[in-house]
Amino acid sequence: MPSGKSSGKHSGQLLFSEVLAQPKAVATQGTPLCPAPSPTAPLPLEAAVCILQEIAAVGRRLETMDSRISELTVASSSIWAGIASFRETVHNLDQRLMIVEDHVAVLPGQEAELRSLRAKVIDLEDRSRRDTICLFSVLEHKEGSNVKTFLRNILPKLMGLEYSPPLEFQRAHRIGPLHKATSDKPRPIIIRFLQH
Repeated sequence: MPSGKSSGKHSGQLLFSEVLAQPKAVATQGTPLCPAPSPTAPLPLEAAVCILQEIAAVGRRLETMDSRISELTVASSSIWAGIASFRETVHNLDQRLMIVEDHVAVLPGQEAELRSLRAKVIDLEDRSRRDTICLFSVLEHKEGSNVKTFLRNILPKLMGLEYSPPLEFQRAHRIGPLHKATSDKPRPIIIRFLQH
């Protein structure tokens, strides 16, 4: 407002526009509640100071809110990253669960097949052992250098039978490593006949 005009303002009163234009010229005292100013009426000095204080307090609150919002933004970003990681983990677990369920669904058929294969293996083992016998308690080195010749001579005597033609062996040997010289436990001899 030009200084040459007097708008009828009293001493100690400022217009609201002057307070906003020159905030440093206004003394800052007290924090009373400010009455609502009229846009045309002169503004008392105390009211102007009160308004400026309230504006500064609002500014400080806004700064605090900005810092809190920044902290919340960082925290929410971390939460969203954790949620994304959790979703990926759940997706992987879901895929693995589907694979496990697929495997479990075929287990009954595989169990039946396994039982059938086990029965076949047992039958094959029985058939393969049908031509095989084990002799125990034959002293070590009693067979000499040729186990088959030794067995052709001793088996008919042990069984009290005569074989014609003579016995034929597919394999005949001692089982396991040679015991120590001090051991008196001979190794068994395993014999597989050529014809059962």
